[in-house]
Amino acid sequence: MSDDQPYNPATFRPGGEFDLIDWIRQRSGSHHRLEVGIGDDAAEIAWPEPQNQLVAVDMLVEGVHFDLEQATPEQVGRKALAVNLSDIAAMAGRPVAAVVSFALPRGRATELGKRIYEGLARLADSLDVALAGGDTTVTDGPLVISVTVIGTPSTGGSVLRNGAQPGDRLLVTGCLGFSREGHHLDFTPRLSEAAALQNSGGLHAMIDISDGLAADLHHVLRASGVGAKLWADRIPVRDPAPSTGTSDDPRTPLEHAISDGEDFELLAAVAPDAAATLLAKPHCETRLSDIGVVVQGHSAELLMPDGQLVVLPPLGYEHQLD
Repeated sequence: MSDDQPYNPATFRPGGEFDLIDWIRQRSGSHHRLEVGIGDDAAEIAWPEPQNQLVAVDMLVEGVHFDLEQATPEQVGRKALAVNLSDIAAMAGRPVAAVVSFALPRGRATELGKRIYEGLARLADSLDVALAGGDTTVTDGPLVISVTVIGTPSTGGSVLRNGAQPGDRLLVTGCLGFSREGHHLDFTPRLSEAAALQNSGGLHAMIDISDGLAADLHHVLRASGVGAKLWADRIPVRDPAPSTGTSDDPRTPLEHAISDGEDFELLAAVAPDAAATLLAKPHCETRLSDIGVVVQGHSAELLMPDGQLVVLPPLGYEHQLD
């Protein structure tokens, strides 16, 4: 964690920024990947071997990506790291280290910062990810957290969005939809599932479903120059929370599964034989569903249960910049 101003004993006060940084430094302790950890101007990370690295960064903003009236600070911290780990999983990579920056609301910065970091650190510890540093500042605005994760590609190389081929099966992990009812705060990054998909020998393209199934499918189709056909009755739909009133919601569960963002599951294009083997003998406990096929062309279509074939537009979440 870098400091904006040099340390001055006359101005240092308990509960200030430096006190929080010192707490984080002590909480982080040592890690076998850190030659130099928190406390200097930069971290020095010991890489597993000399090769290319993966880098993913996400910024979470209070009121956009989470609501502190509905989520604990620990859940927010965990999510801030988990969304980046999901990006590393989508490349079939392995996370090594992370740096974390907070813009903490004035008046509650110290306690809030500690609780957020605890949630983040627990997930990092469980996956052997080194927390290498970052930055803290105080703001009059909302809480903002930015996490950058650095990882290594698998021995087979990174899996990109542009490799889908006609005939590939489209496989998805877990269930989709209703993610804002709690799933977006406690999801498990699909790192082991990504490894199982790559070990199948037929993985051609992959993406994590963060913007919505339809939107992220179109990212793959556009990058690969292909089309797709999905079967509506094969899309795994997450059950809505029992306490959630959905009677006034005009969208069906299928529409939620297609367009809700922040599922953080994997969508993979896999060669037919490898897909059949994975489905017959799953290499992980997470549900794996065959929801469609890659085809020639540039459009996506959805076969409804009644036999009607409809165009599937890139439905999902997109930040409006203006």
